[in-house]
Amino acid sequence: MKKVQDMTLREKIGQMLLCGFEGTVATDQLKALIAEHHIGGVIYFARNVEQTGQVAQLSEQLQQIAQQSGTLPLWVSIDQEGGMVARITEGVALMPGQMALAAGAIGPGVGLRDGSDAAYEAALISGKELRALGINLNFAPVLDVNNNPDNPVIGVRSFGESAELVAAFGQRSVQGFQDANVVATAKHFPGHGDTSVDSHLDLPTIKHDQERIRSLELVPFIRAIEGGVDAIMSSHIYFPAFESEKLPATLSKSVLSGLLREELGYDGVIMTDCMEMNAIAEHYGTVAASVMAIEAGADLVLISHRLDRQIGAIDAIEQAVKEGRLSESRIDASVERLLALKERRGLLVPQPGTAAEVGTAEHCAVAERLSEASITLVKDEQGMLPLKRVRTLAVTVAAAVSSGVDEAYAGPASLGAALAERGFDVIDRVLPLAEVGGLTGSVLAAAEEAEQIVIGTYNARFHPAQVELVRALQALGKPLVVVALRVPYDLLELPEVSTFIAAYESRPLALQSTAKGLVGELEMKGRLPVTLGSGYPAGWKWEGGL
Repeated sequence: MKKVQDMTLREKIGQMLLCGFEGTVATDQLKALIAEHHIGGVIYFARNVEQTGQVAQLSEQLQQIAQQSGTLPLWVSIDQEGGMVARITEGVALMPGQMALAAGAIGPGVGLRDGSDAAYEAALISGKELRALGINLNFAPVLDVNNNPDNPVIGVRSFGESAELVAAFGQRSVQGFQDANVVATAKHFPGHGDTSVDSHLDLPTIKHDQERIRSLELVPFIRAIEGGVDAIMSSHIYFPAFESEKLPATLSKSVLSGLLREELGYDGVIMTDCMEMNAIAEHYGTVAASVMAIEAGADLVLISHRLDRQIGAIDAIEQAVKEGRLSESRIDASVERLLALKERRGLLVPQPGTAAEVGTAEHCAVAERLSEASITLVKDEQGMLPLKRVRTLAVTVAAAVSSGVDEAYAGPASLGAALAERGFDVIDRVLPLAEVGGLTGSVLAAAEEAEQIVIGTYNARFHPAQVELVRALQALGKPLVVVALRVPYDLLELPEVSTFIAAYESRPLALQSTAKGLVGELEMKGRLPVTLGSGYPAGWKWEGGL
């Protein structure tokens, strides 16, 4: 197996690139990236996934291409956080997302009721299934502390608003993935939880001083470093407290080298978030920024889409070394880290994946148990629950791809379908997020035929047509339940709703768990991992009464 001293400059630079591609098989372009440009690895998106057997076969094919071309075994990476951010959703035991996991495992006041075993269990099973599919690097867990209700991109991807809770659950999640021999990636350093701008779309700024950032945002990352996390992903966010020039963390030497490497003592792999996100691509240019990221201290540069940018970045980094802007010893230091991690995770002796260990009944039972534990009854002031077995209008607002982190709503699952499975007489309506306003009239007409109404909202805080729809339904005077199918902060927009449930996600398993809670098949024991105004603090669940 090649060592750093035996590699050409071009080979070493290739190892510092992680590349996305189109299609579900290895294309000629991808083969060239591996064989001729010696890339360190690939990233899978939903566009690369048909079913689990195909993923396992693709992973094996890519490693064979690497082996036959004499380059190093590949990172095969993915965003499989669980819940709403997952690239493989069928045929696997898809675990609940991070906020849902926390909701099912915290006690009053956000104390750790059952420790953070849920996070470990979910990560261990997810990691084992990923590894069985030939995937050896996961972009999880999210260690951002979501303390800003207006955050459009983190939300339920975070364990909650408490730095200590996020640190505890995050560390256990890291252990779970790494015990499954999958690289865990703590993200998005130094913290993406208190932004109101999505870095997929623009460059956010966090203006807090160093004292505040050290006492909140950095706490989970410090815990992960102490726990031996394999990799840390940088955020495309500007932190003026640590960076005098207007540079996002990904391009900031003071953040990556000064804060992360020197002050916090992290000696593992630093990787960038995707360099094609608008926060980078539109402000600095993907190719030029790739050089800047390595200057700042990054070891692995992620470019998820365009081949011209991927090859352009390799060329630009090579030119920067030839011109003396980057030293070859700087490149060597990153490649040494990357090869050491490949060796630690068993990549240097590739093992073929198998889909046989994926989506087993045992694994799916764990996912179901964790999902059911998460459903949170925030209030039921008029005693509507369990639902009466009468004609019910069930409205599900369907998720949409909004920022590059979500997968499109995977119908036909809906609250109505889940209730119908339980013998309810249901009028089932699924409303695409962008069409809620235009469909309000038809929903109100359907409501005239129903005796009670259940509506699942989806980030109503950012899509006010849903708020108008809920209020129009309330005006009919019929019993109404609101279920938040993404961020629980929807309650802040609808404080007058008398029965409110937080489900944290709209995956089929969460819809099923919610329906069980609505009809009384399970006791909703989840607790809020975030505060919803003055009346509903973190750790809250409805105990009855007014």
